[in-house]
Amino acid sequence: MTPASPTTPPDPDSTPDPDSTPDSAPDAAPDPAPAPRPAPRPAEADVRAAFARAAFEVTPGPMPLEAVRRAGRIRRRRRTTALSAFSVLTVASAVAAVVALTPVRPSPPSPPPAAVPPTAVRTSAPAPRTGADLPPVLPPAPSPKRVVAAGERVDAGKGWRIWLTRDGKHWTGPEGYENFRSVVDGNIDLTAPDVSHQSEGNGEGAFHSGLYYGTRTAGRVELKGAGDRVIVATLLELPGKPGWGVWYAHSGPTDGDVSPVLYDRAGKQLSSLPPS
Repeated sequence: MTPASPTTPPDPDSTPDPDSTPDSAPDAAPDPAPAPRPAPRPAEADVRAAFARAAFEVTPGPMPLEAVRRAGRIRRRRRTTALSAFSVLTVASAVAAVVALTPVRPSPPSPPPAAVPPTAVRTSAPAPRTGADLPPVLPPAPSPKRVVAAGERVDAGKGWRIWLTRDGKHWTGPEGYENFRSVVDGNIDLTAPDVSHQSEGNGEGAFHSGLYYGTRTAGRVELKGAGDRVIVATLLELPGKPGWGVWYAHSGPTDGDVSPVLYDRAGKQLSSLPPS
């Protein structure tokens, strides 16, 4: 067994520099980078002071009082509407419950109808009326008034014709001669109600005619004869109610002298002439 060789102490001058890298160790790993140090944490008192300074530097804006009031009014209206609807529903439910619980009383039965005695039946027919009991059949009275055009010929019966113009009355008889009665010659007063009379005839009867004037409410002209005989005349008038017109009628051989009488539409006598 070979004895160990004594170890030679290293030369102090040959001690390698720790900061230098020997060329003989190219594969040695580099030293790792130092870790970052954490930032120092501020104290809690400093944070509060910073926030206080920031708060004092902020100027607050005006308070929106009008918007707050408007929102409050809207909420109150909604609350009132909801309460009203609830009240209506409550009342309706109560009424429906009362109606449903109210008993219906049946109406009392109607009394039976009273017995009606049978109507007596006549067994005998009324006695027939004789000719003496019947009223006399009278001919229809002539029309009380007729509106005609100026110059229109009117057949007055029994060969007589009458027509009116603006200046008066015209007529012809069976013999064909013509007569005229003026309303503008100043011989009649158109402002006062009155009546005129012309007549022509023979033993078989007479034709009577004349004027009525001074009124716009003339109703009829009657001829009163013997024995309370009344003959209603026919009236002729121009359009527009000129305030005058013509009347005519026929009388029989037994009527004698007749008296013309003028009435208004209400039946009031306006004027009359003595019999002729």
